Amino acid sequence: MDSDITIRLAVPADAPDMAEIHMRSWEVAYKGIVPEEYIQRQNKKRPAMWQQIMARDNTTKYVIQKDGKTVGFVCVVATTQDDDTADDVCELEGIYLHPDYYRQGIGTKALEFAFDIAHGWNKSFMTLWVFSENINSIKFYETFGFVPDGKTKTLDMGTMMHCTRMRKKL
Repeated sequence: MDSDITIRLAVPADAPDMAEIHMRSWEVAYKGIVPEEYIQRQNKKRPAMWQQIMARDNTTKYVIQKDGKTVGFVCVVATTQDDDTADDVCELEGIYLHPDYYRQGIGTKALEFAFDIAHGWNKSFMTLWVFSENINSIKFYETFGFVPDGKTKTLDMGTMMHCTRMRKKL
């Protein structure tokens, strides 16, 4: 593992980098999965969206840096938005990396960081949502013990996108 990878709580000054990473990662990771028009429409909103998000108190979003350059971010929350989860469940809202930094072990380090946070909260399980067609992400999470737990949802993104919830015992 690269020792030059650091992860820290994001601050308002990180918003432009986070927006850029969010845009580039969606363009590459969801190509052929999420309609291109939807990605482009969302990308137009991301810089302002991240400025707004980071203007609020942040306790859940962390930037991932390599050699001092922000290359990704990870978001983990203590409680899920799902109405069927217990108090001992937290949620990984996402790991986003700039495509130039894929397949370098950075996502693994981010996921291990999220596990450390969850352990600090004394959580027993972690859940996450993934597009059902996003085979690369599903395989990545399965490597770390996540399995589909039977819960699904559908999002309208110009086409109906099916999502699968995955769960891991911590």
